Amino acid sequence: MLMFRERRPSYRTIEGWARSVLLEAGAILECEEHGWMQDRADPHARERALDVARLDPPPGLSPEQAAAEIGAVLGSIGDTCPECLSQN
Repeated sequence: MLMFRERRPSYRTIEGWARSVLLEAGAILECEEHGWMQDRADPHARERALDVARLDPPPGLSPEQAAAEIGAVLGSIGDTCPECLSQN
């Protein structure tokens, strides 16, 4: 008999969820060489990410908490890759 398990979300933490929302919105990007996340400083992409957080927060978070988590993760990401800087 074929059994189906409930599919887990692609993220395991709230921070992972916030990173995936920011990536999908285009607010951050990944350094192709080293994998570090970089802030694109795009205000429209940031607003899209915040809209997604408010309209579809992860289970257990209010829309305000989800938006705050997006802001916290975005605040922890720089605009340059630290490894690219050290190579110059």
